[in-house]
Amino acid sequence: MTDAPLDPKRSNIRKRAEEIKPYRCKNLIAVLECPSDFKNIGTVIRNVNALGAEKTYIIDPKQSLPDDWHEMRETKFLSKGSVSAIKWSFVKRFDSTEGCLAHLARNNFTSVVTSPHIKGKTNETLDEADFTKFKKLAVWFGSEATGISELAVSQAEMCVSIPMFGMVDSLNLGTTSGIVLYEVTNQRRKYQKALELSRQTRG
Repeated sequence: MTDAPLDPKRSNIRKRAEEIKPYRCKNLIAVLECPSDFKNIGTVIRNVNALGAEKTYIIDPKQSLPDDWHEMRETKFLSKGSVSAIKWSFVKRFDSTEGCLAHLARNNFTSVVTSPHIKGKTNETLDEADFTKFKKLAVWFGSEATGISELAVSQAEMCVSIPMFGMVDSLNLGTTSGIVLYEVTNQRRKYQKALELSRQTRG
């Protein structure tokens, strides 16, 4: 009796998973609050996966999305829009902002909201904000139509804006999430690497 041949595709997936493991940002969640354009949901999930964030939470009061992540993975517009990234990146939906905030609070996450306008108690530009001081971080992105809610702003540690220097002073959700998550994951990866080097030195 001979061993079954290895599936090259599975072997490559396993190899890739091991290669990227040290670069994933643990305890980093992107939160989409009431997105109005479903095409943007797929784009954000793709950004989350490609940039190494851990999860995506979606606040969906109209219950337009399935509750179960495995069902979402089979949803055509999500799979196509994310270029299949949803298969590799966990997504959870909530009925309300209140429910999502309560879940994050129970799990000791700090929330940061994004907005092109000054909101909240503390306001920072993306290039000046420190995203490494929060052990568990949820980065919120508001609706394309109405922006981030006052409730989310009131519960956030700070409000972050992207510096813009053109006649247009706003970006769509897919672009905003890519820019913001790049900066956040870049900072947190460097911080994780420094911590790991420090542990190895002490050991």
